[in-house]
Amino acid sequence: MDCLLQGKVALVTGSSRGLGLAEARALAAEGVRIAVNGRDAGTAEAAAATLRADGGRADAFAADVTDEAAVERLVADVVARCGSLDILVNNAGVAGQRLGKSVDEIESADWDAVIDSHLRSTFLCTKHAARAMKSRRWGRIVNTASVHVTGGGRPGVSSYSAAKAAVAGFGRTVAKELGAWGITVNTIAPGYIETDMLGGYSAEFLDTIRRQSPLGRLGKPEEVGALVAFLCSGPAAYITGALICIDGGRREYTWQ
Repeated sequence: MDCLLQGKVALVTGSSRGLGLAEARALAAEGVRIAVNGRDAGTAEAAAATLRADGGRADAFAADVTDEAAVERLVADVVARCGSLDILVNNAGVAGQRLGKSVDEIESADWDAVIDSHLRSTFLCTKHAARAMKSRRWGRIVNTASVHVTGGGRPGVSSYSAAKAAVAGFGRTVAKELGAWGITVNTIAPGYIETDMLGGYSAEFLDTIRRQSPLGRLGKPEEVGALVAFLCSGPAAYITGALICIDGGRREYTWQ
């Protein structure tokens, strides 16, 4: 365990399943107390129970992180129940059925929902978490971009690509604003990771994605979790404002 992280408190948004849960599990293994967040209270509590069963410390906090009043309450509740808020992992975001249309076919409501869930949530959680971190003059913020930023988005995901590109730019600027308070801000750019989010893709499409990676495979959730834990650790204290790819080297896209 990293002695710097033991006893710290981390809010991981969208951590009731998938990549967020893997990130929470990696931090919990380092002695971090986890504030599990999801929209549904029951699902969030089930994820927190899973972390506790593995020997971690975890509490569930249901909140819609696109709603500023809810985010303000969320941060206040985490601090009140857990004693502090030291680490924020901005992972929440929707995709699924709101994607898959060309730019001339996207409904404005779907565009807004994708932008809000990825970009607005990152802004709101960072805004209110930073206030808590400034008072302690220490903090770690990890945002989530995408391979669609670093390698170019595939057709049908322009709203998602726009949101993730904005998250990356936001992170670079906020790192400059918060550094004087001992707060680092970094952004990860995952490729295709083996989570339930891939359930809607065909086997043929996933085979194509594997072939486009020099490593010949998809990423594993625990690999992303390990990167997040590292960025919060003592050895990463001089890393801030970075955009770090974790995509198996996938850069070029071919469409069939």
